[in-house]
Amino acid sequence: MLNEKEPKIGEMIEQLGFLIDDALIEIDSKLQIQKANGAGVKILGDNLIGASLGERLTYKGLIKDVNSSLSAKAITEFSTTPLSNKYRYLRVRLMPIAENRLLVLLMDMTLQHNVEKMRRDFVANVSHELRSPLTSLLGFVETMKNDLKMEETIRANFLKIMDEEAHRMSRLIDDLLSLSRVEIEEHITPTGKISIEQAIKSALDSIANRTKITGHKINYQDTRADPSKPLMVQGALDEIIEVFHNLLDNAIKYSYPNTEIKICLSENKTQYLTIKITNLGEGIDEKHIPRLTERFYRVDKGRSRQMGGTGLGLAIVKHIINKHRGHLIISSKPKSETIFEVQLPYYPQS
Repeated sequence: MLNEKEPKIGEMIEQLGFLIDDALIEIDSKLQIQKANGAGVKILGDNLIGASLGERLTYKGLIKDVNSSLSAKAITEFSTTPLSNKYRYLRVRLMPIAENRLLVLLMDMTLQHNVEKMRRDFVANVSHELRSPLTSLLGFVETMKNDLKMEETIRANFLKIMDEEAHRMSRLIDDLLSLSRVEIEEHITPTGKISIEQAIKSALDSIANRTKITGHKINYQDTRADPSKPLMVQGALDEIIEVFHNLLDNAIKYSYPNTEIKICLSENKTQYLTIKITNLGEGIDEKHIPRLTERFYRVDKGRSRQMGGTGLGLAIVKHIINKHRGHLIISSKPKSETIFEVQLPYYPQS
C-alpha cells in the first residue's frame, strides 16, 4: 500500500505544495531530500533537492526518529530550528509514505513561540515589579509590629516609605490595566473627533504643579500658517491626553532641572499633524532607542524606579498611537536633546 501512495504524495507536493504556508518535504531513509515545496525552500534555503535534511536542521536526533518512524510506520513529532536561522521555531512531523520514504511537514511556530515567550516574560516582569515594593512594605510592617516603642521620628520615616511603596504599586496596577485595555482595543479605530489643542492643554494642566517644583519652563509653539484654525483628530480624548501626559512626564523626569521643555505643533502636506516634545538632559544612547517602547524596558533601572517610573509609560503611548493610526518617532543624543515626535492623521478645518 505504501508504494502505491508514493507517486500521489509526490504529485501533491508539486501541485499543492506552493498553495500552503507550511513546508512539505519528501526524504528517504538516509535523510536525502527528494522533493520540496516553495515554503520548504523559504525555510531551509536553496538547493534542497539532494541535500541532507540533517544538515539543514539543528535537531541531532533526526536519524533516530526517522528510523523509528519507518519501522513503526507511525508519525513522529519534534521541535527544532533551521540551521540558517536559529531564531525561527519549527514544529516537525515525520509521516511514512513508502518503504523508505517519509513526508516531512515543517510548521513555522515562531510567532506562537514568541507570543508565549512574551507572555512568560511579562508575567515574570510584573511579578518582579510588584514583589519589590511588596517585600519592602511587609518588612516595615513586621518591624513596626515587633517594636511597639519605636521612636516617633523613625515611625514617621517608615510610614513615609510605606506610603511611597504603596503608591508605586498602585501606579503599576493602573498602568497595567491601561496597557491591557489599549492592547485589546488596538485594532478598533476610534470614531470620535477631538481637538488636539484641548488634549495638549489638559496634559499641560496636569503637570503644571510639577514644573513649578522642578523649575522647568514649558515653551508651547504652534507653527502652523494659521494657528487660529481648529485641529480635529479622529480619536479618544482621554487616550490622546494620556499620550501627551506620559511624554511630558517623561520629559520632566529625564531632563536637567530648570531647563526648557519645548512643544511644537505643526502640520504637513501628508495630512499628518506633528507634535514634537523636546527636552534637554542626559539623552539616550542610540542602541536603546528601538527598545524604549517595550514593556518594562528601562535605560537606567535604578534611576527610573527612584523617580517613580513603572516602565510601562512609553509602551502605553506606542499602543495608543498605533490605535489612532499614527506614528511615534524617537531621536536623542547623549548629553543633548531628546525628541519624541507624535504624528497623527487630522482634519484641516476651514
